[in-house]
Amino acid sequence: MNERPFNDCSYDQFLNEGKIMGSKCKKCGALALPPRPICVSCFGSHMEWVQFKGDGKLAAFTSIVVAPPPMAKEGFGRNNPYIVGVVELTEGPKVVARIIGVDAKRPEQIKVGTPLKAEFLQKGEGDNKQTSLAFKP
Repeated sequence: MNERPFNDCSYDQFLNEGKIMGSKCKKCGALALPPRPICVSCFGSHMEWVQFKGDGKLAAFTSIVVAPPPMAKEGFGRNNPYIVGVVELTEGPKVVARIIGVDAKRPEQIKVGTPLKAEFLQKGEGDNKQTSLAFKP
C-alpha cells in the first residue's frame, strides 16, 4: 500500500476497492483526507496510509438545485435537488461528500450533527468503473 503516491488518483483507486484511505504524518500524527504528500500541520514529508472507518457526523450541508453536467445527466436539477455536506469523521478529518438517504426537497428537516455512515456509489463497469464517496444516516 505504501507504494502508491499520496494523491487523488490513489484515493480514487482505494474508493474503487471500497476503502476510505487518507494520509498520516509519521512526525506529528496529523491526518489528511483526501491524502496529502506533505503534512498540512508540520509540513513534514514522511507520510503513511491510514484507513478510515467511514463513521462520522454531519458538520454542514447545502442543497444543490443547479446541477453540474454530470449530475444533470443523472436527473438532478431544480426539480430534483441533491445534498452535499461536510462530514466530520470519528477519526477527526472532515471530508466533502454527497449525502444520500435524506429528502433534498426538504432541507429544513436535515440536521447538523446527524450520525452518518459511508456508502460507495458506483458507476460504470470494468475499466470504466468509478466510485464516489457518499454518506447516509
